[in-house]
Amino acid sequence: MAFGSFDNKGGGQTLSEINMVPLIDVMLVLLVIFIVTAPLLSHSIKINVPQASSQPVEQRPDAIDLAIDGTGQVFWNESPVGLEALPELMAEQARKDPQPNLHIRADLDTRYEVLAKVMAGAKQAGLQKVGFVTRPSEKGLESAHASSGN
Repeated sequence: MAFGSFDNKGGGQTLSEINMVPLIDVMLVLLVIFIVTAPLLSHSIKINVPQASSQPVEQRPDAIDLAIDGTGQVFWNESPVGLEALPELMAEQARKDPQPNLHIRADLDTRYEVLAKVMAGAKQAGLQKVGFVTRPSEKGLESAHASSGN
C-alpha cells in the first residue's frame, strides 16, 4: 500500500514509512492498564484458618497369592480351594477398595485349561490387577536363545 503526500513539494513520489504514533499509543494504553490491574490481582484477604495435624491415609492393596500345582489343585493364600469356590472368593475381593492384586503362580506342568478358567473367573469377578509370578532362569536369556536354535 503506497501513501502519498498532500503537499506539492513531493511531486508524485510515494511515502513508504510506517506511522509509529498509533502503535505507540496502543502500547502505552496497554501498559497503563497492566500497571493499574497488577496490584489488584495480588491483593488477598488474610484469613486465619484452623490447623489440624493429620497424616495421610495410605491404603496399600493386599496381594492374593493364587497357586496352581501340576495336578490342577488351586491354593488361595496357601489354603487349598476348589475351582468351583474361586468365583465367589474373587467376587468378594473385587468389591474391596482398593482392589487387591491377584498374583498367579502356576507350576510348569499346569494344564492351560485350568489356568484359563482361573483367569476367566478373575475377569468375570471384576478383578483388575492380575499378574503372573515367575522365577528367573539360571542360564540367562542369551543361553536360552542359543539352546532353542533362534
